[in-house]
Amino acid sequence: MSLAVSMRNLDQAFQGAGQKAGIEIWRIENSRPVSLPTSSYGKFFTGDSYIILKTFASKSGVLRHDIHYWLGKDTSQDEAGAAAVKTIELDAALGGRAVQYREVQDQETNKFLSLFKPCIMPQEGGVATGFKQVDEDEYKTRLLVCKGKQYVQVKEVPFARSTLNHENIFILDTQSKIFQFNGSNTSIQERAKALEAVQYIRDTYHDGKCDIATIEDGKLMADADSGEFWALFGGFAPLPRKTAARDEDTTTGSHPTKKLLSVEKGKADPIEVDSLTRELLDTDKCYILDCGLEVYVWMGRNTSLDERKSASRVAEELLRDSDRPKSHLIRVIEGFETITFRSKFESWPQTTNATVTEEGRGKVAALLQRQGLNVKGLLKAAPEKEEPQAHIDCTGNLQVWRVNGQNKVLLSAADQSKFYSGDCYIFQYSYTEEDKEEHLIGTWFGKQSVEEERASAVSLASKMVESMKFMVAQTCIHEGSEPVLFFLIFQSFILFKGGLSDGYRKYIAEKEIPDETYTEDGVALFRVQGSGPENMQAIQVEAVAPSLNSSYCYILHSGSTVFTWAGGLTSPDDQDLVERQLDLIKPDLQTKPQKEGSESDEFWELLGGKTDYPSQKISSVPEGDPHLFSCTYSKGTLKVMEIYNFTQDDLMTEDIFILDCHSDIFVWVGQLVDTKSKLQALTIGEKFLKQDFLFENLSCETPIYIVMEGSEPPFFTRFFTWDSAKSNMQGNSFQRKLTIMKHGGTPITDKPKRRGIASIGGRSSGAPEKPQRSRSVSFSPDRPRVRGRSPAFNALASRFENPSSRNLSTPPPMVRKVYPKSGTPDSGTKAAAIAALTESFDRPSARETLMPRIVKKAASPAATKTTSPEPNTKENSMSSRLESLTIQEDMKEGETEDEEGLPIHPYERLTTSSTDPVTDIDVTKRETYLSATEFKEKFGMKRVEFYKLPKWKQNKLKMGLQLF
Repeated sequence: MSLAVSMRNLDQAFQGAGQKAGIEIWRIENSRPVSLPTSSYGKFFTGDSYIILKTFASKSGVLRHDIHYWLGKDTSQDEAGAAAVKTIELDAALGGRAVQYREVQDQETNKFLSLFKPCIMPQEGGVATGFKQVDEDEYKTRLLVCKGKQYVQVKEVPFARSTLNHENIFILDTQSKIFQFNGSNTSIQERAKALEAVQYIRDTYHDGKCDIATIEDGKLMADADSGEFWALFGGFAPLPRKTAARDEDTTTGSHPTKKLLSVEKGKADPIEVDSLTRELLDTDKCYILDCGLEVYVWMGRNTSLDERKSASRVAEELLRDSDRPKSHLIRVIEGFETITFRSKFESWPQTTNATVTEEGRGKVAALLQRQGLNVKGLLKAAPEKEEPQAHIDCTGNLQVWRVNGQNKVLLSAADQSKFYSGDCYIFQYSYTEEDKEEHLIGTWFGKQSVEEERASAVSLASKMVESMKFMVAQTCIHEGSEPVLFFLIFQSFILFKGGLSDGYRKYIAEKEIPDETYTEDGVALFRVQGSGPENMQAIQVEAVAPSLNSSYCYILHSGSTVFTWAGGLTSPDDQDLVERQLDLIKPDLQTKPQKEGSESDEFWELLGGKTDYPSQKISSVPEGDPHLFSCTYSKGTLKVMEIYNFTQDDLMTEDIFILDCHSDIFVWVGQLVDTKSKLQALTIGEKFLKQDFLFENLSCETPIYIVMEGSEPPFFTRFFTWDSAKSNMQGNSFQRKLTIMKHGGTPITDKPKRRGIASIGGRSSGAPEKPQRSRSVSFSPDRPRVRGRSPAFNALASRFENPSSRNLSTPPPMVRKVYPKSGTPDSGTKAAAIAALTESFDRPSARETLMPRIVKKAASPAATKTTSPEPNTKENSMSSRLESLTIQEDMKEGETEDEEGLPIHPYERLTTSSTDPVTDIDVTKRETYLSATEFKEKFGMKRVEFYKLPKWKQNKLKMGLQLF
């Protein structure tokens, strides 16, 4: 095979490349690639050509690659050609599956720019012509134009007033100050992104010690910075009204006609067809697809290395001869085509031959291994088994309503986990995330539910969200597509056939459909599934033998006769779930256990006779690699642009974004999005699923989460390195970034800091941990379901709560007395209760005492210290500084005069009417003594000692006082 012969001559510089996630860069020197040190990454010279390899690990464990070769505007033709050829060789060394991008200076692709955020600023010179030496004694003032809403492109332009215009943003870089001039027709998002470039210039060329000023177009001499700016241009003069041409952000180039050309023996011959289909591409050939701004080279899997190089040269000549410097050249391999390439064809198979792909990769790996090369990165790693993760505390407060026509009916605690397939439901789950109560409002649609009640459920849920100022997360879930989070919140979920709502009853009556609604006396078969007591479901299925599956356990009942059936592939844990579900479906009845292969005749008679049934476990939709899109929705049309290598800073408060994780999608809505668009968030998510931009064959019933800025739940923020202080800031995107820049990188917010990393039960870690086991919960109708209280809090509450009182989702408001006195009759009881609560802080919880020794050892302070993340990241620094400021403010609120050094005396002896007054006090500070004593009697400690406690301890004490 020609590919094998050519690979013997692979350049040694590529040995070991692409075997771990990250970026690797080579510069072309004398037509050979030379590896660059990481300290030189992002520094490009106009006279050179570079090869950039981006390696990333997919969810499946496979390493994927993108290769970019960047050509400076002054690079030689030989170096540019060498970069193109060596890129194909590097792809061959990686198994022949990388996407290759040709990048021309000032015309780079968005994917390339995302690798070097916030921007690249190529310097004059090169390895062949010599690098230009910078005179440190004389700083060159330069004017730069900055373009881009999502990705910033910076280019030096002539330093003259005539260069300025209303359509663009300009950066004037001087030795002592950097000015950002915002054209009047530029957007807030463009201005915010330009500030990132200003920050880069300050850090890179001024060692972070340069002043920054922003100049607004049309504000004349409004301030000293404006005067200084215009003085550098010789004085102020109004800019002409003539508008400059704007280069709009474009994801895919438009062309009147797409041209397909077949490449053979160094020549490209057009293929005349009415429409483009996948069948036109032959695996033994190379093709060129000319789409105007994008030109693709498609290389068949069976083509040789020389054929691929030849096709690449033909495509380069095509762009050069037609003088199209802005066109992007992209090379794709059969089986690894990009989404945009596939979108050019009218028909493209949804699935590819993955078996052949893996086989081909194995052959390449074996070939390279025989040649002595390391092939670790080529082979697919086995994905690790993951336990269900909720990423939030699932022991909070749950309320559920069944939709009945245009109304909703609140369900009792005993019935809130029992759903019917013919109905729609609304649920509100409330949980505590650090010091703030968070909410998730969701709708659930049964497969047999009617459209009218689905619309009513959405409307009612939207009103609940709107009444809470949109500061809650929302989700829309369909039967059969429930996410793990849903089941972990409900813990024990039972799904019955039929329905109870008026809409369902009316529907089956009009259609004359038999009523299949579950009855306790009828014949019913339930499939039991789940991972444990905190995540178990019983799903009613057709009571026939084909509904059985060897991988599950089942409950079958007919009146008082109850069978349990254990499939041959089930585990003891699966069988334990059956016993737990029996307590909910058919409690206090004797069961008849059945094992697969030894069933009784009575069992098969209830199922209508014995027939064949499957044994393979029902697979759920796996979570895929996350993709972030910015969205524009207008007049029913949704347009999206993918944000590559995304971070939290890419989320702009003026916009709507979609995070696609394959198993579910998140619609993120910025604070400054108008109310109408906020109400359309669910519609935008549904449109996204229907259009299937990533060709994932997504189901229209994929769960949709709507996330509002400032209320992002941990199951969303886990996809980012999250700093909640940023999402809680006020102002638009430009104002926020400017504030952060002027305050040394610390977000300024009026809201409390919220946890950004997934946390369960008070633990926080960058890596997902095993979910917290829920406490035992009684489902007796005589006892309300109480979740979310700690044992210490329950002990305290039991002293004051009325046993017959209803469980409230939130504690009653605290009533403060204007002139409180400590000598109240119940002060002794209160003091004892507070002391008991305080003592519980230092005692191990029931959960800790039940932990195995190995778990307790792992959770020890020493172990925690070794596994804690490094505190030197920028995000952690911001959050810690903000937390420090908050603690200092709390101390100031708590301290009064010089209370810390005062001795504590009985309250009665400090009053003016006391028969035994204290004599050794400063009478001018009597009120301070009284306040200090009262505080000590309430909390069992001095005020200063109280405010030195962690926040959660302070809040626990305060919550205890609210009961009085």
